[in-house]
Amino acid sequence: MTDNHDTPGALRLPLVLLLSALTAWLGFTVLGLGPAPGDIVKLVGTNLDASGVSNPVTAVLLNFRGYDTLLEMAVLLLALIGVWSLGETPLRWEAAEGTVLMHLPRLLVPVLTMAAGYLLWNGAHAPGGAFQAGSVLGAAGVLLLLSSGDLAARIMGLPLRVLLVTGLGLFVIAGLGMLTGGNQFLEYPLPLAASMILIIEATATLSIAATLAALFLGGRPGG
Repeated sequence: MTDNHDTPGALRLPLVLLLSALTAWLGFTVLGLGPAPGDIVKLVGTNLDASGVSNPVTAVLLNFRGYDTLLEMAVLLLALIGVWSLGETPLRWEAAEGTVLMHLPRLLVPVLTMAAGYLLWNGAHAPGGAFQAGSVLGAAGVLLLLSSGDLAARIMGLPLRVLLVTGLGLFVIAGLGMLTGGNQFLEYPLPLAASMILIIEATATLSIAATLAALFLGGRPGG
């Protein structure tokens, strides 16, 4: 019979070889990149009207270089999966007592929620967007988790898992939908660009907030 304790050692060499090959491939890819095609700032400004938004940062992240944002959301979700793979974490604990945690969530959570909504809406024409809004909303979730020992048990389950993947899933579906219309992946037609970016950012905000709050638990939701 094979000793199960030998399995990690047997997998170590293939894993090192795989990671080395991946590192080499990334290195060759970076070294093979050509020079930037002209003045990037000028290119973005010239094509800004076709992006659906007036903020150049949002135009780059959600339209011109939507692949980057898509992969960032995938990495965030993979980070959560990695944390969950480490083991379970209890869903009920004794919340810290004190006047601060008793009253602070009632004051700050509505303010943080409004601030997240403002950052999301403001991202179309000024600094803001899904990641900023999701971070603020995630902070509100962490504050609620700190102040309630059984909140995690009430929100964990299938609805949470659906919320975690909704942002990335809708992003991918939107990109694939563009292919059916004769466009490139994530190439939004101008009449729909503004609406699609807002919908994608809104769902991404909720998914990012849920992911950050779930990361705070430090493990897979357990008993």
